[in-house]
Amino acid sequence: MAKHDVDLSLLFHALADPTRRSILARLAEGPARVTDLAAPTGLRLPTVMRHLSVLQEAGLIATSKDGRIRTCAIVPDAMQPMRTWLDRQQAVWESRLDRLDAFVMNVMKERAK
Repeated sequence: MAKHDVDLSLLFHALADPTRRSILARLAEGPARVTDLAAPTGLRLPTVMRHLSVLQEAGLIATSKDGRIRTCAIVPDAMQPMRTWLDRQQAVWESRLDRLDAFVMNVMKERAK
């Protein structure tokens, strides 16, 4: 299995959870402290830290620590491998649908004769 496949699995896994997606949406506005990210979720801090760990492992966020304050920031290009893979899948399926359409049109023309 190629290295980018593992990255894709981590990305899709990280994005599979609505809490992690909402954290990413908040971080798209700018860096935030962990406590600020935890507040709207209603989850305990250790649970939010596990979510952040999953996002960081997938490369979607980066964290920094200044004293006792941990700040998270989104990594802008982290989703590029997923976009590339989805674009390829879209091209494959569009090609398949085009061939199916051509086949159906051929069958209809043959029946019309």
